[in-house]
Amino acid sequence: MPEKDIVAINAMIDGFVRFGDLDSARKLFDGMSERSVVSWTSLISGYSKVGDMEAARVLFEEMPVKNLFTWNAMIGGYCKNNQPQRALELFRELQSAACPFHPDDVTVVSILPAISSTGMIDLGRWIHRYARKSGLDKKTNVATALMDMYFKCGDIQEARRVFDSIGAKEIASWNVMINGLAVNGQATEALDVFSDMTSFGERPNEITMIGVLSACAHGGLIKEGREWFNKMNEFGIQCRINHYGCMIDLLGRGGYLDEAERLIEEMPYSPNGIILSSLLFACVCYKDIDRAEQVMKMIERVEPGNVRNYVMMRNLYAEEKRWIDVERVKEVIRSCGGKNEAGCSVIEIGRRVWEFVSGDKVHPEWEIICGILGELKLHMKGVGTDRECEIELIG
Repeated sequence: MPEKDIVAINAMIDGFVRFGDLDSARKLFDGMSERSVVSWTSLISGYSKVGDMEAARVLFEEMPVKNLFTWNAMIGGYCKNNQPQRALELFRELQSAACPFHPDDVTVVSILPAISSTGMIDLGRWIHRYARKSGLDKKTNVATALMDMYFKCGDIQEARRVFDSIGAKEIASWNVMINGLAVNGQATEALDVFSDMTSFGERPNEITMIGVLSACAHGGLIKEGREWFNKMNEFGIQCRINHYGCMIDLLGRGGYLDEAERLIEEMPYSPNGIILSSLLFACVCYKDIDRAEQVMKMIERVEPGNVRNYVMMRNLYAEEKRWIDVERVKEVIRSCGGKNEAGCSVIEIGRRVWEFVSGDKVHPEWEIICGILGELKLHMKGVGTDRECEIELIG
């Protein structure tokens, strides 16, 4: 097949992939007598975008010749589709002596979300050292991804050090810093960073303001939250439903239930399940049964199958000793198939990751993990822990 024809077909495949028409892309691909790395990688990216990682992996394994773009597409695809373990396995394979490629900035940015998902901060630190040694940490996208990883793994100080090392900071870096501090309970510090950002002449965007309002909500800063919410127009930022959600959460946490309810009525969007659950939670916290029942009626129209909302109502009724209502809600929970999904988490031991589900006693390494956690429990007692150390195997 002439090279110009291959280039033209590759462009068509890429176009179909961009528009989500994988059937047409696959027909073109299957009809090619010669396929370049570009055509294989484009189709792999397409399957990754629609969440079909099995089809993407089949293509990946069948490829006669791969390049780093192909590896990055697969690793990034696994991360975006909530398969961090598969991403990490592929990353280790990329690092093996048998592979002729070395991770670049795209690889590093792609794999860090998998580390954030699993909490494998030791591996995250190793990747940080690799990035530093190879000079990749100087790239703003890598530094920003490292910050995000450290925040999600709870290492606030290291995230701050990475942020301070960035020369010309981009809006994404400021946003990660503000959001990271907010979700880690450092509301005042998050607002200080926001103040620094504006003083440097950087204009906030929609994501910035979600971080600011989230910081106010986590810190109980009602006055500041109202102020920044009302100033969004001055920044030329339209209030989206996420901003309203943050504000309603802030007001609800602070006990301003009337104001939160008015804001829901006034906003130009229909309330979604997240917003209504947030208001319901506030009603439960402040034991406002009448309002909670009204919110629950709205929830049943918007998100009828969310068991967590019924559990909140059951607990509220139980606190008030309304046992008939408790039984009624329990029946609704049962009719919804009301069994919460088992908790899932991982533990990193010696560079290996062990995955468990709550109550799992059939895992092939169950006895090994029990032994390790038993030793950890004894160690924690030995260093002066007053209370019994409670360790639950969840995976």
